[in-house]
Amino acid sequence: QLQLVESGGGLVQPGGSLRLSCAASPFPLDYYSIGWFRQAPGKEREGVSAIIHDDGSTYYSDSVKGRFTISRDNAKNTVYLQMNSLKPEDTAIYYCAACEGYYCAGLWYAGSVYNYWGQGTRVTVSS
Repeated sequence: QLQLVESGGGLVQPGGSLRLSCAASPFPLDYYSIGWFRQAPGKEREGVSAIIHDDGSTYYSDSVKGRFTISRDNAKNTVYLQMNSLKPEDTAIYYCAACEGYYCAGLWYAGSVYNYWGQGTRVTVSS
């Protein structure tokens, strides 16, 4: 079974940056489309970004477009989420998830299409 481990969360001031990592084992990550989701206290889980396994296409929610960048390093079996210009409303627990279906691109924002999930990493944006 694919295992995903997130890291890189923490406390950052508004306007700051963080880079989240999603490390996979024991299978090659490039067989999967990877999504990043977040859940803030009292709010529903939100799809933030995804990178699709076959062509590397990327997707972003409107709330993070232009500020966040998703990328994949196959040699390290890791997907990254570079988060710049962070805002207090970005505060949440961030999860990465893996999708192994052909429908991953069209439904990248839907948590239900993902088969494997990490445990999450907390991001707090506050002065």
